[in-house]
Amino acid sequence: MTIYIVKRLGLALLTIWMVATLTFFLMNLVPGGPFLAENAPSASILKAMEAKYGLDKPLIVQYKNYLLRLAQGDLGVSIKKKGRDIADIVGEKFPVSARVGGVAIVVSLVTGIPLGAISALKRGKWQDNLLRFIFTRGIAVPGFVVATTLLILLGVKLPLLPTVGLTSPAHYIMPVITLSLYPMAYMARLMRSSMLDVLGQDYIRTARAKGLSGRVVLFKHALRNSLIPIITYLGPLIAYILTGSFIVEKIFTIPGLGGEFISSINNRDYPLIMGTTIFLAAFLILMNLVVDILYKVVDPRIKFD
Repeated sequence: MTIYIVKRLGLALLTIWMVATLTFFLMNLVPGGPFLAENAPSASILKAMEAKYGLDKPLIVQYKNYLLRLAQGDLGVSIKKKGRDIADIVGEKFPVSARVGGVAIVVSLVTGIPLGAISALKRGKWQDNLLRFIFTRGIAVPGFVVATTLLILLGVKLPLLPTVGLTSPAHYIMPVITLSLYPMAYMARLMRSSMLDVLGQDYIRTARAKGLSGRVVLFKHALRNSLIPIITYLGPLIAYILTGSFIVEKIFTIPGLGGEFISSINNRDYPLIMGTTIFLAAFLILMNLVVDILYKVVDPRIKFD
């Protein structure tokens, strides 16, 4: 296990370097710059501002200097936010995104797993047909369509829920529904397929032949082994929640890291683009490592090479 974790951490560092390198050069290929606006500064002021942030140096020198600062844990300072440290911005904004995303993940798990199990146990009956219809629609409808529909219906036509900010429990309802609908439906389908496969295994028939109750067979034997595909999906689920939150935060005006990331791109705030991209990449890599370790917890037969 220890050797496996060390290898994964080494690959993680390599991946972060590749992400940083691609992001750095690609963002500099985009026309424009952080100081170009409707009221553009004079040539002398522009030259001074570029020198202040090191943008007057050749691109390869900027890249080298950034990697040296990054190796020391320095994400730099924002150009558009009056020199604020990127680490402070991430520390302020990410907890907001994490709260919304965390609630969405919990909702997806506590609804998708039971609904998938029920669909498998009621195979071929009307309950199964109804649930499969819901699962298919949940997967097919894009998140921005769900968000816009909820916003119009529950926020404008029937003003039942607040539409801006994140200051009360009611503010979480529409963003969480938007983020959790697709993963809930996908996990329910995974759970149904996995449960049907497990219920047909020999050890399940043996357990029933021994006279064990249906509840014991379901929860002690079938459910645990059916969860392995769900755990496999946790890594992509976290990635989906993070990337999906960008749109959701913009639509519902949530002051999270996703909205900050989009604003940094629009403003050509190069240090903030780099800092948020590297942080999100590192977070996803860490979460995937945690998911891999969970495999071992759920199924001790799994071996790490």
